[in-house]
Amino acid sequence: MADKETLDVYDAKAAEYARRFPGERTDPTLQGFMAKLPEGGRVLELGCGPGRTAAALIAAGFEVDAVDASAGMAAEAKAQFGVTVRVATFDQIEGTGLYDGIWANFSLLHAPRADFPRHLAALHQAAKPKGRLHIGMKLGSGEKRDSLGRHYAYYGEEELRSLLTTAGFTVETTELGESEGLAGGGKEPFAIIAAHA
Repeated sequence: MADKETLDVYDAKAAEYARRFPGERTDPTLQGFMAKLPEGGRVLELGCGPGRTAAALIAAGFEVDAVDASAGMAAEAKAQFGVTVRVATFDQIEGTGLYDGIWANFSLLHAPRADFPRHLAALHQAAKPKGRLHIGMKLGSGEKRDSLGRHYAYYGEEELRSLLTTAGFTVETTELGESEGLAGGGKEPFAIIAAHA
């Protein structure tokens, strides 16, 4: 079940979020992800926000299913980039063997820890054999709300790798870093993991 307070924040701050993460920024991680996909492949972007990455994927020739639980973000994606977004929660990801790639960049960190393994299993099922997964998550432990009221679940690096393996993914690389999010408050550690089904 999607967290209403988290969605309310994204609905209210969709335009601000879009300004903060504009479309002209080139993302080398996204470029690397696209380079490993088949030409014209189908990609699920889970938690697409204001549509910058979905637009880049579409421009590169991929068939993109852009999904976000925030109606405000979906409206921003349409207005900013002409991207049509399906408004849906993590629980509404279904299907078998559909995607050559899944881009889940700092979206599943809003899922309750208790639901995370189930969501990973659904993504594995939705991926084609050897389908690519990009997942970005904040590092830490437990669950809490940030200063804006958004719900976050935190994991250790090895814990994430183990959960992905249990869901059926093969972990390839892990990139560690830190960045400051929409709420401010200083930089937080994160992990970006590349894997395949």
